[in-house]
Amino acid sequence: MSTATQTTVGDSLTAAAERLRAAGVDPPRLTAETLLSEALGCERIALYAHPERALEDDEAAAFASLVERRAQGEPTQHLTGRQEFFGREFEVGPAAFIPRPETELVVETALERFSSAARILDVGTGSGCIAVTLAKELDRSVAAVEIASETLEVARRNARLHGAAVDFVQGDLLSAGRARSLDLVVSNPPYVARRDQPTLQREVLFEPHRALFGGDDGLDAYRRLIPQAEQALRPGGGVVLELGYDSLPGVLAIFRSGAWATPDVYEDLAGIPRVVSTTKAE
Repeated sequence: MSTATQTTVGDSLTAAAERLRAAGVDPPRLTAETLLSEALGCERIALYAHPERALEDDEAAAFASLVERRAQGEPTQHLTGRQEFFGREFEVGPAAFIPRPETELVVETALERFSSAARILDVGTGSGCIAVTLAKELDRSVAAVEIASETLEVARRNARLHGAAVDFVQGDLLSAGRARSLDLVVSNPPYVARRDQPTLQREVLFEPHRALFGGDDGLDAYRRLIPQAEQALRPGGGVVLELGYDSLPGVLAIFRSGAWATPDVYEDLAGIPRVVSTTKAE
């Protein structure tokens, strides 16, 4: 086959970065490199080492498809199928919410405050990132619940990938009522208010909406989860929940209506209240 129309790695990256920049993707060059390494099945370092390498037609087509999908808003993590969380790589995709760096604060808080917890439940586990990480960091079994069967399969694959002892159960929050005398409940629940949907980045809207939206005000999951956790926890048991950017006042009001100690609030690197933690009254 003639190489007359073939382009090099360097030229392909330049053109892709320009396409992504025009589409408002940030950072365009790094994204282009990530997608080209995915299309070629190589490490990014290989792109720097051989910028003169010519792309075969099928490689160029695969790369062009990835670039166009990203330009249309599809998250890079969906295109590569993976995302790092707490130093481990997790499988991700349209069925499971992409782990965010902010959620690592949930894990950090649980490890700091409740490292001796024996019976731990991750509610709405999604990709399984919280449950798998706690199981590995604490070297013990963790339970996790998820409502969607296709999401549960992603979480199970991630647990197998990392050799984590996680007992997965399909269910809607804690409504099944099977969990009792727990030491710790952790969760990153759906907390985006429906009213905020028009302001969201287009990438976010590729996430499963059941894992994203928490009703008109973003508090629906908390209204159910916090009373359920109160029933499921032993006296003195703890809860660690992720918060939306404006969730804190409403979540604190829900805690005040139950038998809880005064909650502690932890801010993320941007200074936004991101995690709330407290214990059930003894």
